[in-house]
Amino acid sequence: VQLQASGGGLVQAGGSLRLSCAASGRTFSNYAMYWFRQAPGKEREFVAAISRSGGSTYYADSVKGRFTISRDNAKNTVYLQMNSLKPEDTAVYYCAAGSWRSWSDAGGITYWGKGTLVTVSS
Repeated sequence: VQLQASGGGLVQAGGSLRLSCAASGRTFSNYAMYWFRQAPGKEREFVAAISRSGGSTYYADSVKGRFTISRDNAKNTVYLQMNSLKPEDTAVYYCAAGSWRSWSDAGGITYWGKGTLVTVSS
């Protein structure tokens, strides 16, 4: 699976952005999908996950209630709607594909996409 994230940019605190990740190659619906992020000087961290059918989602506590992950299997695309953005959300955001419940150590992640930069100004 090849993954291409897009939609990053510069936004003021309190604003919104929607990231997209288009997949090609192997069957998209065979994989749970994830968003991770890495801020400058920090380790990569889990953000959100969605099951293969889209029926289950899971979020990091830091984004719960502000971010929403969704997927469209017909379009081979996963989305991350980010609302009420904070400066601490500034990071490169990566989409990834793998098995479900791979948020703790990313051990079940099979494919990683190139990131898209999100910058939130105060």
